[in-house]
Amino acid sequence: MDKIKKFFECLIPETVCNLRCGYCYVIQRSQNTMKVPELDYSPEIIGKALTQERLGGVCYFSICGAGETFVPDYLIEIVHELLKNGHYVNITTNGTLTKKMRRLETIPQEWRSRLQIAFSFHYLELIRLNLMETFFSNIEFVKSLGCSYLVQLNLYDEYVPVLDEIKSICMEKVGAPPQIVATRKETSLTSKIELMTSHTVEEYKSFAQSFKSPLFDFTMKNFNVRRREFCYAGSWTYTLNLKTGILKRCYASCIHQNIFENIEKPIMDMAVGKCCGSLFCLNSSHFMSLGVIPSIKTPSYVSLRNRKDGQWYTPQMEEFLSSKLIESNAEYSTLKKIVANIISAGDKVAYHSYRKLVTLKRKKK
Repeated sequence: MDKIKKFFECLIPETVCNLRCGYCYVIQRSQNTMKVPELDYSPEIIGKALTQERLGGVCYFSICGAGETFVPDYLIEIVHELLKNGHYVNITTNGTLTKKMRRLETIPQEWRSRLQIAFSFHYLELIRLNLMETFFSNIEFVKSLGCSYLVQLNLYDEYVPVLDEIKSICMEKVGAPPQIVATRKETSLTSKIELMTSHTVEEYKSFAQSFKSPLFDFTMKNFNVRRREFCYAGSWTYTLNLKTGILKRCYASCIHQNIFENIEKPIMDMAVGKCCGSLFCLNSSHFMSLGVIPSIKTPSYVSLRNRKDGQWYTPQMEEFLSSKLIESNAEYSTLKKIVANIISAGDKVAYHSYRKLVTLKRKKK
């Protein structure tokens, strides 16, 4: 059985999208330039930079665009390289670009059980653009290929009057209700982070109750809870810009490495430790559920996402995403933990200074 060695949260920094969702982070930041950037390195180089030999084993890559992920033509080429290396891959999508998604057929059959597609259910936009049937047809297509999938819904105030409709159509089309995703306001990371809602937190939580979503429950449990435990982000998990090759330890870090520039050089191994610069684990349902903080017992990654009634996951993907990072990685010695904490303390100061500058620039605009 494959065990996860490392996790990479991957960004393609393109902002093109055919939908206009009011809760979109890119729209909140006024960053939708509607441009697809060229890669700084070819998919072939990316594949050579991300071999099991270099990374130490089988890894999990979650790919998301700042806009719609399937827009860039090179997406499938990158996914092909990662699967060829024996890794597991997730692609997050709005599920409406049929011609682009049909290119998944080019992926060899024997690799498809290591691929999952996360469909974001942008209900009101699908209605407005008459794309509802397209959305569910593409889910059926992905399922027919032998890939895993999940359906997730951003909990948003405008959805509240139609939540029963949303649940009903998902039960009919995919055999289960969607998993619920909490939606944040995109404010400065140096201030309190808030939910995007006009309701109280308790009211907001109540809207999701009928969906019985473990993904939502886990996210809310960790929302705005600052982590003080020793975290292995920067050693077991990373964020990676697929355009530039810039690898960071996590979101709240200035320490980085271009891992596509010199593919012979080992990737960084420098855990965040107890000096995280973030107010809370911004993507806890990925990082924490995979076990980046081994001292905290969490549900598995797959248990937060799969709906067994809908049979969303292949057995191979379910087994892989039930594993934890600690099963393939050794914890640091006491001395190495001390060194990591000292380095991260300086990085935390640098990161907060950087965020203050960004906030000031935003206020001046």
